[in-house]
Amino acid sequence: METLKTGKIEELLGAEASNLLSHECKTINKTQLHLPGPDFVDRSFAQSNRSPQVMRSMQALYGNGRLANTGYVSILPVDQGIEHSAGASFAPNPAYFDPENIVKLAHEGGCNAVASTYGVLAASARKYAHKIPYIVKINHNELMTNPNKFDQVLFGTVESAWDMGAVAVGATIYFGSDESTRQITEIANAFQHAHELGMATILWCYLRSPGFKVDGKDYHTAADLTGQGESLGCDHPSGHHQTEIAGDQRRLQCAEGLRQDAPESLQRPEQ
Repeated sequence: METLKTGKIEELLGAEASNLLSHECKTINKTQLHLPGPDFVDRSFAQSNRSPQVMRSMQALYGNGRLANTGYVSILPVDQGIEHSAGASFAPNPAYFDPENIVKLAHEGGCNAVASTYGVLAASARKYAHKIPYIVKINHNELMTNPNKFDQVLFGTVESAWDMGAVAVGATIYFGSDESTRQITEIANAFQHAHELGMATILWCYLRSPGFKVDGKDYHTAADLTGQGESLGCDHPSGHHQTEIAGDQRRLQCAEGLRQDAPESLQRPEQ
């Protein structure tokens, strides 16, 4: 696998390069970290209560794509169409009104997996579910209600995700919101059922509470979001920063298109 040179990494990180590359944590010793590697699934989960079926699903995620068996995971998540309507999300690049092109982008781009809505993934499940791991997002926030509500509600079922061959289900919880207690209960039950069926689980964690803004300072990013995900027994919690980065990436790929000199596998699908 091609390794990026330090200069290229600094170029990609831009103004944050120095802080990100030279930072040294003084709180936790690096020997305590579970670092990525070819045996990451074994080292991190073999002694847990995950069943052999769940372990196999997790290895399917970590063992696919350009990052296969490195311990790193690159997932293409696309669910804007259900939150804002497809027109608001994909009009600049109409090819992505076709849900198959979303899956095709992830597959040809070498992603470990593709995460999207039940309908998007179901539309091409017989063609792609055996080629790239599917992660079905089972809850969503819709912004077409006026006034807008910020509430993740179930749009799909765990059984339906399993039937289409998905290796994992994903969900979002708005911790601290008025609806968070219901969301936590719903997703805890859904993730338990997913594990019973042998699927892995992924949680996108956000904080939504005015109480985290004090004297003009925003403390949303200071909370231990991934710890909340671990408490629910999910296999891969994703915090605020990771999700926002993924959001920026998918807007680049699906709404604005990529530069013309991008690798062929990441160019726009043929119209």
